[in-house]
Order: sequence, then C-alpha cells, then structure tokens
Amino acid sequence: MSDTQNGNVNTFTPVEANASEVDPVVAAFEAGRLIVYPTEAVMGIGCDPDNEAAVNALLDIKQRPVEKGVILIAANYSQLLPYVDDNAIRPDRRTDIFSSWPGPNTWLLPKSSSAPVWLTGKHSKIAVRVTNHPVVVALCNKLGKPLVSTSANLTGQPPATDTDEAKTVFADSVYYVEGKVGGATKPSTIRDGDTAEVIRA
Repeated sequence: MSDTQNGNVNTFTPVEANASEVDPVVAAFEAGRLIVYPTEAVMGIGCDPDNEAAVNALLDIKQRPVEKGVILIAANYSQLLPYVDDNAIRPDRRTDIFSSWPGPNTWLLPKSSSAPVWLTGKHSKIAVRVTNHPVVVALCNKLGKPLVSTSANLTGQPPATDTDEAKTVFADSVYYVEGKVGGATKPSTIRDGDTAEVIRA
C-alpha cells in the first residue's frame, strides 16, 4: 500500500507488516521526522536514535529533560549492540533478561562507550527492549536499527491508543504509521538489569 495523504497529515498503513512496504516511513526517519506508530499497549512516538536533532525534537514535544534518557526498542537484540555494553551484563542476569524478550519488558543495561549522551542522559545505563509488535518489528528491520520510543502523549496527558487520538494531539507535526496496538494493558515494565529491581511496574 502506498503512502496516503489525509489533508496535511502524513499516514502510512503497512500491509501485514511487510518490510518492503515501509519505504515511505523510512524516508521520513531519514529526514529527521518524528513517527507515531502502534506498540504493545499504546501508540508510541519515536525517531532515529542516531539523529540528535530528531531526539531533541522528541524531547521538546514531550517536555522531557535530556538528563532522563530515553527507551530504545528493537526487532532483535543484535540491533541494540551498538548502544549496549554486552560484556558488562552480569552473567547471572542474562537468562532473566533475554528470556523476557520479545515482549513488553524494558531493561536498564550498561551503555556502550559509543551510546550518544542524548539517549542516555546522565545515566550509566540505557533503557532497551526487544518488541514483538509486527509493525515495529518491520520498521526496525527496514531501518536496520532500533527506534527511540516513548508514549504518544504530551506530559501529564494519557497516551493515545490509536492513530485518530494521536492526530488530535500532534496534528501534522509528525508522520503516522497506521496499525493496532497490542494486547498489553499498560506500558512496558522497566527493570534494572543488575538487580531486577522494578523501576516501573
């Protein structure tokens, strides 16, 4: 299915999450656009993690300080390796971490030396997860990298649960990927990779 125009609002509907159909949204990412797309529980908004200007634009729209860091979501763990120090993950924690993926489980793992500060903020760890949502998997595989991801809402407001809700918030300032959210009832659990402490239930 081709890229469509609804007034001034850019939308794209993947066909069965076919990676070959994602080219228009990839072009939007490469242009530094913010993208709204379905995730496991709510609509997410994200961008290219290696594009500092795009990440800063996302932080601005979310009113989120860069010091807090952001979450990366990926189609597989190998996409996260440029940002995670795999050798620094405790051996006794690896099974717990990797057996929880793919799924709505975010882990704080040691950041790599090349992880940009605009992703990690003031922290020594980076928040990452491997998703099983077919639309996000298709996007990540087409890009060959993870996506910065946060809930599609303004600070203090509930996250959008479909594209129409997101459009009432962001209008034509972002690019939209059509699709349904998954069956999760709340955003991903966040846990510390070293201690398994639950940061967000």
